[in-house]
Amino acid sequence: MTDKSTVMVQLDEVEDPELEISIVELGLVYDVRIETKENVLHAEIDMTLTSPGCPAAAEIMAATHRAALTTEGIDSVHVNLVWSPRWDPKVHASEDAKMDMGIWD
Repeated sequence: MTDKSTVMVQLDEVEDPELEISIVELGLVYDVRIETKENVLHAEIDMTLTSPGCPAAAEIMAATHRAALTTEGIDSVHVNLVWSPRWDPKVHASEDAKMDMGIWD
């Protein structure tokens, strides 16, 4: 069965090209919703970037779209770029990502 967790596994392969850390580990993926319309399985992804002026924005969003489409059963994907809540690595990143970035609590 295709659900949020299966899509997240695929998205975990996408790395921020500057930090070389997974967008999932960074906490950039806020939500994944799976919708079925007329026998088409669609994924709606809400994500953010490390900063509004991120020079790799287009690259990251395209990689996110491609990765989600590789999820078995997913027929279409839409990536929504959101800015709320504002990304904060101390709040959103995993413990491993924080260590990789040198953030200590």
